[in-house]
Amino acid sequence: MGALRWYCDRGLRNLCESCVPAALLPSRQRGTIDTPPCEITPMRLTVNGKEHLVDDVDESTPLLWILRDSLGLVGTKYGCGIAHCGACTVHMNGTPVRSCSVPVSAVAGQQITTIEGLAGKDGKRHPLQTAWIDHDVPQCGYCQAGQIMSAAALLRHKPKPTDADIDAAMSGNLCRCGTYLRIRKAIHAAAQSAGE
Repeated sequence: MGALRWYCDRGLRNLCESCVPAALLPSRQRGTIDTPPCEITPMRLTVNGKEHLVDDVDESTPLLWILRDSLGLVGTKYGCGIAHCGACTVHMNGTPVRSCSVPVSAVAGQQITTIEGLAGKDGKRHPLQTAWIDHDVPQCGYCQAGQIMSAAALLRHKPKPTDADIDAAMSGNLCRCGTYLRIRKAIHAAAQSAGE
């Protein structure tokens, strides 16, 4: 249903009856779709170091829905659908991207890392995950996966960030609960523990 939700949020644009059974469409929409059939091309994706064959989705489907609905990686959250809140942040080749607005066709052949893949192969938490727990960062927790992914990219590029560095790197991640001060404190703690 993720892909259907994505299409419905956009007024049923880019939707064809080969992608969604007519029974799922509102009755006023049935039989009125005149777009060409979607492009369904098998793609190989590398997510968290594992290769996956995705062969049953339109290539314009956002990566977020492939991660959640096709691969079962539900740590990445849907927040806004327009790349403004950061809840859906994942890494593409180490760079944070908003998976709600990246078509799956754009990530074929790229290295994708989600929150599930951030921990070490031995299962040891990433220093940020430990700092998040130690500093009681989450309140509702909804945005936290995206926050941690943005922070991990920051620490990879700037191991000892200043408050200004943190604020700039995290400015695209919204937290409705307002845990920004705890987030900053946890990032500093993770940077310190990684440097020890």
